[in-house]
Amino acid sequence: MMTIPTIVLGGTGYVAGELLRLIVGHPHLTIVGVMSESQAGMQIRTIFPQLQSTLGDMCFSTRAELLDLLKEGQIALFSAAPHGVSAALVADFVATAKQVNCQLSVVDISADFRYSSASDFEAVYETPHGAPDLLNEFSCAVPEHQLSATQPHVGHPGCFATALLMATVPLMQLGISDTDLYAVGITGSTGSGRTPTAGTHHPERHSNLFAYKALAHRHTPEVLGICKSITGIQPELKFIPHSGPFSRGIYVTLQSRLKEPLTETEIRDALHDFYAASPFVVIRENAPRIKDVIGSNYCHIGIATDEKSIAVFVVIDNLVKGAAGGAMQWMNRKLGLAETTGLLAPALAWV
Repeated sequence: MMTIPTIVLGGTGYVAGELLRLIVGHPHLTIVGVMSESQAGMQIRTIFPQLQSTLGDMCFSTRAELLDLLKEGQIALFSAAPHGVSAALVADFVATAKQVNCQLSVVDISADFRYSSASDFEAVYETPHGAPDLLNEFSCAVPEHQLSATQPHVGHPGCFATALLMATVPLMQLGISDTDLYAVGITGSTGSGRTPTAGTHHPERHSNLFAYKALAHRHTPEVLGICKSITGIQPELKFIPHSGPFSRGIYVTLQSRLKEPLTETEIRDALHDFYAASPFVVIRENAPRIKDVIGSNYCHIGIATDEKSIAVFVVIDNLVKGAAGGAMQWMNRKLGLAETTGLLAPALAWV
């Protein structure tokens, strides 16, 4: 199989860096352009020195330069541009691709295509949607929960949303628990992006742990909407996120009452069956640990129950499974490749 030219938009953030790392190791994708208007002409390895051996002297490009690359043929496009910015950028590439008869496959990692309507997006992000006419061309789900998507493009769920959905969707779809859900999540500092803030500044975060946006996190309505689209059930979710004293990873604990008494073995077997066709999901015999998934596209899930209530523990790498890796998984499907292609590198463990 020939390699497919690949473009990355919004190319200087942490997620973009992970995307580039994954793409250069992918046997069927070749980077032809990385967009950054602010860094156009600068060598990519200046921002991401870890990629110097694979990207050589390649420089960041402008939007206009990358639009010129769209010709008759096939292009894979990932957007890691900011929320509220990505949609308009993507719209330019989709429109140009249609004009020049280019087969374009888009996976967007911003929040711009995670909602079914512009009003839902605008209610959460308080900014006009950049391309409302494109929403019907995008689907949004964790790859494990939507095995096929008829829309040509995909919006990838957020990192906390990914972890929460990995627990919520099977509970709802299998009828294991009530619809009242309570969750606590802890995320690493990379989840807040590259620009330093009071919550991500190392002296504030090191050896520290604190809640933020309790019961008001923007991923909550995203989770509820996606869960309903997949299962037909919209639960009540009370979610409290926390900032953890580490760079990468998410640990979510989700609790609910069981609909009927079930043993731990019965629930674990049900989850095994639910995720039987999901190569990146591991159902653990004990509580999962963040270090077992860091740097990988794997999701580890554990459970505990007193046969009246259930706790589901989910760990992922927020930059990989929660962003770049999940996006790559979707792109593989859109391109007709095995979804594991380029994503089987083991976790880093001792980080």
